[in-house]
Amino acid sequence: MRILLAFAVALALTAPAVAHPGKVAVGLERGASPTRVAAAAEARTGGVASTELAPLSAITVRVADVDWALPALSRIRGVSYVERLDRPRRVAFVPNDPLFGDQWYLPLVRAFDAWPELPVLNPVLVAVVDSGFDGDHPDLVDRVEEARSFVSSPATTDSIGHGTMVAGEIAAATNNGTGIAGIGFPVRLLIAKVVGGDGSIPLEAEAKAIRWAVDRGARVINLSLGGHRDPLNSARDTFSELEAAAVRYAVANGAVVVAATGNCDAVCPYRYASYPAALPHVIGVSALRSDSTVPAFSNRDRRYNDLSAPGVGIVSTFPISLSEPECAPAGYSLCAPDEYRRGEGTSFAAPLVSATAALLLASRPELTASQVSSLLTGSATDIAVPGRDGKTGSGRLDVAAAVAALAGPLPVSDRFESNDDAGKEAYYAYFPSKKSKRVLAATLDYYEDQRDVYAVRLKRGQRLTVTYRGSSLLGTSIALWSPGTKAVETASPLRVLAGVSVRARVRYRAKRGGWHFVELRAARGTAGDYRVAVKRR
Repeated sequence: MRILLAFAVALALTAPAVAHPGKVAVGLERGASPTRVAAAAEARTGGVASTELAPLSAITVRVADVDWALPALSRIRGVSYVERLDRPRRVAFVPNDPLFGDQWYLPLVRAFDAWPELPVLNPVLVAVVDSGFDGDHPDLVDRVEEARSFVSSPATTDSIGHGTMVAGEIAAATNNGTGIAGIGFPVRLLIAKVVGGDGSIPLEAEAKAIRWAVDRGARVINLSLGGHRDPLNSARDTFSELEAAAVRYAVANGAVVVAATGNCDAVCPYRYASYPAALPHVIGVSALRSDSTVPAFSNRDRRYNDLSAPGVGIVSTFPISLSEPECAPAGYSLCAPDEYRRGEGTSFAAPLVSATAALLLASRPELTASQVSSLLTGSATDIAVPGRDGKTGSGRLDVAAAVAALAGPLPVSDRFESNDDAGKEAYYAYFPSKKSKRVLAATLDYYEDQRDVYAVRLKRGQRLTVTYRGSSLLGTSIALWSPGTKAVETASPLRVLAGVSVRARVRYRAKRGGWHFVELRAARGTAGDYRVAVKRR
């Protein structure tokens, strides 16, 4: 039996490959004769050539075996390129929702261009932390997994309409012949109501809502809300430690957090994103008009504005009870009071990004939050000055490009966030295992994740060696902080190695025992992955 098996394998190895007949395009160099190249192509391949596309400096050749013909045709004089023609383009999916034509922004961000038909994808939980939703809305009623209120009124009522619009942009039923089409067709919504009767958002309610959503399994959290940020005027700056802690909790548990950069009030345009968009690891989203210009109300911020998306003239779901009388279609923003009928604000740009993040996670559930963020910003269409800018961040959201990026090499995963500071409080520094030679792989990004902090316990006199190797695109400084450090911004390090490019090694003998903190910080404007090993002797 063993001899017969070996003989069968030998036959398989010597059998001729299966031919794949088809057509090949052959590009022509400047001045090359189409008829001469066509004749040479037929002579070399035995195929049939056509010069119909000669005005495009190309001919086509039908051949018996495409794989064999490609190298043979590329050797003909006067040929600039050779490519197979068995890769047809596909017609993009067009939803049958009657108001799809009013959603001008969906074709702009190529919302459905990735698929000829909607695929069946894994369900993804997306939390909408907002003003609740219309619990009787036909485009939303079957899209909500769970709803909870953190204020006095029920989550299934929306007295202002904001939350219902945001929820519809993300997850209104798609291709159901009703109303609008939501981008996130595999999404299940977690509705967390945090807006009180007076329109205010208690910080405690927001923090509780974020924790509740994370504990319920939310992979994406949409925060179309904000508080003023003004680093030049502390009286106007509304930074909250509680809000920051809630965001750290979400990030540490693997959630993608998306927030609106905010709309300017007295000073327009305003040069700072609002909180929580201005917190680390939060994808801050600014607004665009239909011509991809930036409206004056959209806050600018070179560091915290990560991405831009349409935020003017947005059409979405709206509470039926708040719709204008005798206006059709009731339950949609086309019949909303004037301030919502225009659908204007960064609040309505952020949900488009949240829905796209959910599509990436539905396609590849193993993605981490940092990978999703990198895919979204890396696939964006650059529309302002080259590179990142304060108006549009990394560029305009491109859903199809983000989905297509899943087929290429994925960004390096960073499993240790949010390890952004010293101290032993939860979700600050990352504590490596007790193994002395563990190598950690992570990322840094000046705009999204400026520093990583690792905690290591040393005895007095014990030696510490930190070995670093980073991407050539990443500039890094390494600092070592003493026991008792509570924040790396408020103390002086024991040792600093500045200007690390690709490789570095730091050695230190502990003068006293306790938890020491190793900080890696990205240089201005740089980003990339790295490896770091912490060795104790």
